[in-house]
Amino acid sequence: MTTISVPDMMCENCVKRITNALTAAELKFSVSLDTKTVTVDGCDNCVKTAVSELEDLGFTPEVR
Repeated sequence: MTTISVPDMMCENCVKRITNALTAAELKFSVSLDTKTVTVDGCDNCVKTAVSELEDLGFTPEVR
């Protein structure tokens, strides 16, 4: 599992947008507004896909 920090995730609407995008990309993940993170369960390619999706949504993801 890989944790991606998303410091500019501010509200439940952000969580919904992220959830919709990563679900459409067929990734296994969890989103936490409290810690402003997305945890991806998958290979390096899955993490790259998640980062790309987050960037496309206008977020600034940082892989931890």
